[in-house]
Amino acid sequence: MAIILGGIAGWIAEQIMKSEMGVMMNIILGIVGALVLNAILRMLGVVPPDGWIWQSVIAVIGACLLIWVWRMVRGRTA
Repeated sequence: MAIILGGIAGWIAEQIMKSEMGVMMNIILGIVGALVLNAILRMLGVVPPDGWIWQSVIAVIGACLLIWVWRMVRGRTA
């Protein structure tokens, strides 16, 4: 289920950020994005909401954050 939701979240983030990533990268972005944003929220003292809908929203936001960070890093080194 994580792979499917991660792929969907990654695809939505890809559309929002107007990037071309591919299916495998969408899955990775969705899953890692959810993990990263959940960790950030916990460090800030915010308890991430439960449920697959909220976690899907968190995955999309996290994936967008990862794409943004990648663009910032790539832009500085290029």
